Amino acid sequence: MIEVSENIKSYLTSLYGKNSADEYVYFIRHEPTQYIRVNNLKANKKSLMKRLRDDLSISTEEIELIPNALKIKSGNQFLGKTIEHIIGQYYIQGLSSMIPPLILNPSSNDIVLDLCSAPGSKTTGLGEMMNNRGTLLANEIALERVKMLVYNIDRMNLMNTGVMHFKGESLSKTFTEYFDKILVDAPCSGLGIIQKKEEVSNWWSLERVARLGELQLRLLIAAIKMAKVGGEIVYSTCTLTPEENEFVINKVLHKYPVEIEEIELPVKSREAFTSYNGDIFHPSLSKARRIVPWEVDSDGFFIVKLKKTGTTNSPDLLDLKSSVTRLLNHEHKDVRKLLEMVEQEFGIENNILSSYKFLKKKNDIYFVNNKWEENNLDLFERIGTKFGLIDKGNKITLHTQAAQVLEKYISKKIYVIENHDDLKKYLEGGIIRKDTPIDGQCVVKYRDYILGTAVIANGGVKSRFPRSKRTQEISFL
Repeated sequence: MIEVSENIKSYLTSLYGKNSADEYVYFIRHEPTQYIRVNNLKANKKSLMKRLRDDLSISTEEIELIPNALKIKSGNQFLGKTIEHIIGQYYIQGLSSMIPPLILNPSSNDIVLDLCSAPGSKTTGLGEMMNNRGTLLANEIALERVKMLVYNIDRMNLMNTGVMHFKGESLSKTFTEYFDKILVDAPCSGLGIIQKKEEVSNWWSLERVARLGELQLRLLIAAIKMAKVGGEIVYSTCTLTPEENEFVINKVLHKYPVEIEEIELPVKSREAFTSYNGDIFHPSLSKARRIVPWEVDSDGFFIVKLKKTGTTNSPDLLDLKSSVTRLLNHEHKDVRKLLEMVEQEFGIENNILSSYKFLKKKNDIYFVNNKWEENNLDLFERIGTKFGLIDKGNKITLHTQAAQVLEKYISKKIYVIENHDDLKKYLEGGIIRKDTPIDGQCVVKYRDYILGTAVIANGGVKSRFPRSKRTQEISFL
């Protein structure tokens, strides 16, 4: 059972009153309700609900005003152990956490920035809303969290996302009035998610809140400078403190050309504070919203949407050298023959790969949707996802990520797994001992979706399922 520190109880009592503070303590002592976000790029919600119920007795319930969200009614213990989870048909995510991307509401025509993006729940939500098109930049300051971000981008098969590793507040020296839409889901003190992260109770203090507030302000100012005039910024946190929310927004309203837009949340919410402890905030802060955890059976959140109304003084921009590396279209001489090999080997029609741009890095090839607009490639840790590997004979081996992305268009060299034992071997990177008329590289199918790639030789199907995904446990009834 989670115990709440006395300083948190005292703070919440001063903020909301004793009755609400007691409700908070009662709420977080219970197991959190689980939710998932269905990846509409890869899965049909109704079919997924049926499959989870039939395979593992995972019972789900639709959320009326959030079309891709499902509430888990039973079977929580299996939720992260399904094949559907591993291949990105859904993302385990708090209900409240799904809302900031919905409020930002990006389209495939937008250039979008997720300023503080790891582990990727909101990044992947944004990418799905953009229908895997356009340009989405995901930035993360912590290098160890970049790996998890890339992992989730790959798992959800995003094809419109580039990953950067910078201090978020310094990015305005690289981009000025550039983005149509920006999400600032800022680092915070986490009072809204203590039900899931008990450690918050151990380190929470007003001193730490004050330091976070300074960082949040710097991040938001940078976002304002990077947004186009007329562009939109959603600022969100998963905490309940005015010091990290209303105070931050109040400061930028008085110093920068932004205004708060009206928003309507798909869950119960409260107006943000317009005054606190004698401080009077900008009256438009009543348009910002607070999600109180015990009122929605999910995380606590603060959400506000800002519109940039005028230009900002440009910072001293970094003098970036032009990138020598370039994204190549499918007809470029450096990739055309390699792509033809893939088309012929897997029966892919020759117009399909024209939907992508390609990037060669030594023997690796990556690909991204052809509407990608950022050309300074040296800024990025990763762009798009892996397409294939060029061997010493200048032939290409298709990567599992590419097989998953292109699954609807692959018509040849498909090996079908028919039982759980073989499925387990494949997912663990092993060899399936079976005779098959297929030879060489192939894609591996289970049920109605492609899992990845393999190579067939000497009476065995050798898995090429990525190492990063092999450690996950799979459950079957």
